[in-house]
Amino acid sequence: MKGDCIAAISTAPAAGGVAIIRISGKEALAVAGKVFSPSGKKSVSDFAPRYMYSGNINAAGGITDFGLCVYFRAPHSFTGEDVVELHCHGGVELSRAVLKAVIAAGARPAKAGEFTMRAFLNGKISLSAAEGLADMINGKSAAEVRAGSLLYSGRLTDEAKLIQGALTDILAKIGADVDYPEEDIERTELSDIKDALLALKARTERLAATYDGGKKIKNGVSVAICGRPNAGKSSLLNALLGYDRAIVSASAGTTRDVVEGCLELDGIRYNFYDTAGIREQAGEIEQLGIERAKLALKSADVALIVYEGEYGEEERGLERCCLCPVIKVRNKRDLSDKAGGEEDIFISALTGEGVEQLKRMLSAVAMPHGSADEAFIIEERHYEALGRASLALGSAAAATCDFPADIISVDLKEAWDALGEITGETATEEIIDTIFSKFCVGK
Repeated sequence: MKGDCIAAISTAPAAGGVAIIRISGKEALAVAGKVFSPSGKKSVSDFAPRYMYSGNINAAGGITDFGLCVYFRAPHSFTGEDVVELHCHGGVELSRAVLKAVIAAGARPAKAGEFTMRAFLNGKISLSAAEGLADMINGKSAAEVRAGSLLYSGRLTDEAKLIQGALTDILAKIGADVDYPEEDIERTELSDIKDALLALKARTERLAATYDGGKKIKNGVSVAICGRPNAGKSSLLNALLGYDRAIVSASAGTTRDVVEGCLELDGIRYNFYDTAGIREQAGEIEQLGIERAKLALKSADVALIVYEGEYGEEERGLERCCLCPVIKVRNKRDLSDKAGGEEDIFISALTGEGVEQLKRMLSAVAMPHGSADEAFIIEERHYEALGRASLALGSAAAATCDFPADIISVDLKEAWDALGEITGETATEEIIDTIFSKFCVGK
């Protein structure tokens, strides 16, 4: 229940220099006072907000630790409630003993993400900003953390609210025209409404367009390495990663399943898939690997078609299987440096010649629209909400030609509500619960 006193360990469950036990709720300071004995102070009730105080922390099991305590008075805290943090030494069992004492003093264990949910419910953070915070915490690449940071900063919320504000103004003008038809007020021209709606639709679509790069930031860029047997695909994977991930052999068909590896380029995670060599004469087991290779090609963001010598019909067949950009990688420059003509790049996976240039090329193909910081729509639900808002705005703009203004307001309200799912104003309880379940206990 909102307002009751909750507590959890907010630092990672591992040995470290300091562990933090966070308490939030109306009785947070009173609960802390049963556990913390300040040095030189009679009571925690004397604490000034935002000051650190030293003293003894009386943990469960007769354990006493010398630590620190800080008090944040509502509403000037992360959750918007009274918050107290106890800083003890960073032992796993020690922090658990402190938490156990706090719970015995009157708090209850916090649920996953409950501190952040309270921040949202108390108006301290928007729903999309909360999602950005989760992305920062769970980010597996520097770019994902940066994109999460943009969400957390409220950039998307500001954009959504700006469009909502414009829609509110249009709805108010339409409402005045409908409710007071005989009044001597300035009437809203439907042509003006149409122009405004088309401008808002274009703005919404520009936001949604950043999802193409955003989903690659969140999920990583999927790169399929494909080609004929013995073209050097496994050697290329090892050269890209900088260590031996795949088995390299002169025998055709050595790779019979998809071998995976991960690399970070310009802060973005790239997931490489070394696929089985594709050839007509293949055994039953090898054929299964070939089928998986074709599936990897169809789902990849970028395909590296590796070949030796001439770019032949087998390679063209692979290219036809691709639903993504292709980089033609001619390999084995260490054996012959004679130009082939069709390659995008000529490398030697064995010596590493051209591999760094290939990485730069891959980055340019995978993220062609500039800085990853521009792609801050990284959540699918935001993309879907923007799509619904754009559709409703388009419908409203088209309706200005045939329908009265009060009918148009139905589509405008639908667009407003779709944007409200991003800010949290119209998000359902199910959406909210799903978002905060992504957080760990203590955040």
